[in-house]
Amino acid sequence: MIEIFILSIIQGVAEFLPVSSSSHLILISDFLSFENQKLSIDVSLHIGSFMAVIFYFYKDIANFYSNRILFFNVLIASIPVMITGFFLVETNLIEKMRNIETIAWTTIIFGILLYLSDKFKLEKSVNKLNLNSAVFIGIFQIFSLIPGVSRSGIAITAARLLKFKRVDAAKISFLLSIPILGAVSIFGVKNIIFSQSYNFTKTNLLAILLAFIFSYITIKYFLKFIKRFNLSFFVIYRIILGSILLTIIYL
Repeated sequence: MIEIFILSIIQGVAEFLPVSSSSHLILISDFLSFENQKLSIDVSLHIGSFMAVIFYFYKDIANFYSNRILFFNVLIASIPVMITGFFLVETNLIEKMRNIETIAWTTIIFGILLYLSDKFKLEKSVNKLNLNSAVFIGIFQIFSLIPGVSRSGIAITAARLLKFKRVDAAKISFLLSIPILGAVSIFGVKNIIFSQSYNFTKTNLLAILLAFIFSYITIKYFLKFIKRFNLSFFVIYRIILGSILLTIIYL
């Protein structure tokens, strides 16, 4: 129970912040020797985050017809990472990348890239997301499959490189999570429904509920945060974390 609670906090907070939820789940689970940190729990945590972003943006989704061009571009931007992710899962290559050395380097490198992108001039709003911008962000999102990169972080980075305003870049990141987390959720729900183990179902449903709560809170307050501040705090955090990991690995 305690393990699920901690993992849910990490997922709910880190999924929508530019710090990489997958890397934190791996690091914390290894450090504390968690037994529940496996793919099925990861999927359930992502289902909770998916439900949270749907709930937060339900007005935009309900008004789909007037926002249909925006959602079409969001879908286009999500296709590259979903196709690549499917290939990595099927070939088991994704498991080979789940190591501390990879996380250390990507945490620093993509943290620096986030810092550089955040210096771009603020111009565009989320409604300016066209097909070309969607393809550009979509290609960048492929990097998010590597632990330590951060799905939200790389989406925000790509959007800022295209001169989207900071808050609008975050909104684009959140909207892009809908089809991506939705695809993961479909896979997870199938496993839960057809599971023959009650304990498996109970554990995963608890993970979904807690991840939903923490994800919703994070979305709400992160948007408020970046209306007043830049992304330097997250950049500094990433560099410090990556440096500590490299010190542990090489010393």
